[in-house]
Amino acid sequence: MAIPSKGRLVQPTIKLLEDVGIKLQVYDDRALMIPTNWPDLNIIRARPEDIPYIVESGAAVMGITGGLDYVVESQSEVKVIERLGFGNGKIVIAVPNTSSIKSIDDISDGIRVATKYINLALNYFKAHGKNVRIVRISGSAEIMPLLGVADAIVDVMSTGTTLRIHGLRPIGVIMETEAVLIANDSGINNCGDLMEKLLVLLRGVKSSVNRKLILMNVPTESLAQVLSILPAMEGAYRCRYRE
Repeated sequence: MAIPSKGRLVQPTIKLLEDVGIKLQVYDDRALMIPTNWPDLNIIRARPEDIPYIVESGAAVMGITGGLDYVVESQSEVKVIERLGFGNGKIVIAVPNTSSIKSIDDISDGIRVATKYINLALNYFKAHGKNVRIVRISGSAEIMPLLGVADAIVDVMSTGTTLRIHGLRPIGVIMETEAVLIANDSGINNCGDLMEKLLVLLRGVKSSVNRKLILMNVPTESLAQVLSILPAMEGAYRCRYRE
C-alpha cells in the first residue's frame, strides 16, 4: 500500500491505519518501504501526487492519496474504493482582490492561470469555452499573482486562510476533494481477502467516529423500549469494492 510521505495527510493517514490495526514496524522519514504487523502488507511512502501512478503501474496494489484531485488530475486507470473523510478541500479558481473578475464568465481569453493541476484546469476552462494560458508550476501558486507571473490561480483550498493572506479570493469551484483509498484491477481481483478485511475494519473505524460504546444489562422485556431510545449500530458492513 502506498501512503503520503509528506504534507498534511501524513499523520491522519498513519492514525487511520493504526485505528484499523495496521502498525508500521519501523518509522523513519528516510525509509520508503516499511513492513507492518500484517504479514501480507507493506507500506510504500511516496509523494501524494505520485501515488495514483504507482498504483496504476502495479508497484502497489492500493494506496491512500490526498486526495481525489490527484486521482482526477493524473488520469490514471485506478478505482476509488473508499472516500476516507479527511483531508477535505476544494480545487478553486482564485484571483487577486483587486481584480475585476467576479466569476468564470468574466475571464477573457489569454488570461494567465498558474497551477500544478494542468488537466483539471484545462478541462474546466475548455468546458466553459475559455481559452486560457496555463502557467505550469510545482510550488506555491498563491504567490504567482503577487509576482506578476499570473492573473489567476487554480489550487486547493481548505479554510481559505492562505488565499486571504496573499490577497486572493475564490471565484469558482472546480471540484471537491478528500483523501481516498484507491486500487488497481490486480489488487481488486487478486487481493480480495486482504481488501475485504481492510474495508470492513476501515468502515468500522469511520462509523465509530463521534459514537460511544455503551454496555448495560437489560431485561428481555425492556429491550425494545431501550433500543427505541438508544438505537443500536449495525454490526456488519457490506464490502462494495466490486461495484
